[in-house]
Amino acid sequence: MEMNWIAIFVSALATLVVGFIWYNPKVFGTIWMKETGLTQEELQKGNMFKIFGLTYIFSLFIVIIESSLTIHQSGALGMIGGPPKISEALPSFKAFMADYGTAYRTFKHGALHGFISGLFFAFPIVAINGLFERKSWKYIWIHAGYWIVTLTIIGSLICGWV
Repeated sequence: MEMNWIAIFVSALATLVVGFIWYNPKVFGTIWMKETGLTQEELQKGNMFKIFGLTYIFSLFIVIIESSLTIHQSGALGMIGGPPKISEALPSFKAFMADYGTAYRTFKHGALHGFISGLFFAFPIVAINGLFERKSWKYIWIHAGYWIVTLTIIGSLICGWV
């Protein structure tokens, strides 16, 4: 099982695409700015190349981890020592991968795992930070909702794009 690098690079764009929509003033952007105390003018002062560039790089990290959570064959590959050891794998591994190498490799299955990652991993992280920063539940749910939707899309793309 090789990594689909095109799927990885495209999936990483999900954070930006969903963010453009989610944080748009016509969706949640106005509420988000109010909850953070930021204005449109302050937001425009940032170095957008740096912000979007680093966001994309960090998104690649997220996609790599999400792929290991959604693609179950990664565990089987890990049991033999990873991709460098495929040529040394026993015939039983090759038979297993022939039978199950694409099992549960669907957009629907990836979306489920992405949603679960968002709900049970990203949401608690955002909520803990928000609680300690004394942020409102509106703030917490805006960010948590963004991550739940984004990870659902990432999981779907990374798992289903075989």
